Amino acid sequence: MTGAGAGAGAPGATDASDAAPSPVGAVIFDWGGTLTPWHDVDLRQQWVEFSRGYGTLACSLHELTARILLAEDALWQRARTTHESGRLADLLTQVGLDPEDEATLAGLAAYETFWEPHTLTDPQVEPLWTGLRERGIRVGVLSNTIWTRDYHRGVFERDGVAHLIDADVYSSEIPWAKPHPEAFLAAARAVGVEPDRCVYVGDRSFEDVHGPQRAGMRAVWVPHSRIPVEQQVSHDAEPDAVAHELLDVLTIVDRWCGRG
Repeated sequence: MTGAGAGAGAPGATDASDAAPSPVGAVIFDWGGTLTPWHDVDLRQQWVEFSRGYGTLACSLHELTARILLAEDALWQRARTTHESGRLADLLTQVGLDPEDEATLAGLAAYETFWEPHTLTDPQVEPLWTGLRERGIRVGVLSNTIWTRDYHRGVFERDGVAHLIDADVYSSEIPWAKPHPEAFLAAARAVGVEPDRCVYVGDRSFEDVHGPQRAGMRAVWVPHSRIPVEQQVSHDAEPDAVAHELLDVLTIVDRWCGRG
């Protein structure tokens, strides 16, 4: 199995096993590409927009863009290999920018404007999270991200779903990134549920299937993202279930809890 995941099969939820080891107490979600619909994003353009907002002259715009892009690529390579987390402020410092400087803040405003249309919450999130909470199941978020908690919280507030989150953990505020088991254990502690009663839902099979299973969680794969080949990592994990759309998670959880 590669980072692209196992075969998706027919439409609707599919399950690798009829037996659940323990009742589900929490469902924890990946963010980008899972709670947000997948977007093919020009990763260079994000830093072009930053550089323009920063006020970089045309002759040096491409040089600054290239420096930041190279540093960001190295950051995500570390996340996939040594599973170290990274932060946006540290990334900017690494390329010689002061994160608190007025010009840097202007660049970040342009950068956030670029990302805004790619951060919209999937319309199925609200009924899914409402359904889980009605079943007495806690809702969590665990995201590999360089962005701050405040930024992500602002996105959830903007889209009217923040009140449905019981706990959220971002790799930018802990030492580890997915698929390191400690990232998932941090999320389990945050929602107050033992790992074997947690289900993790995500679109990347390495980070979101291989990772949570190593931490003792069940994993639901949502195979609707076009993960770039250079971001895929080979592994042997198979998802415990496959959700072809987010609301399939309710069907899967109901089956595992003996409701289906």
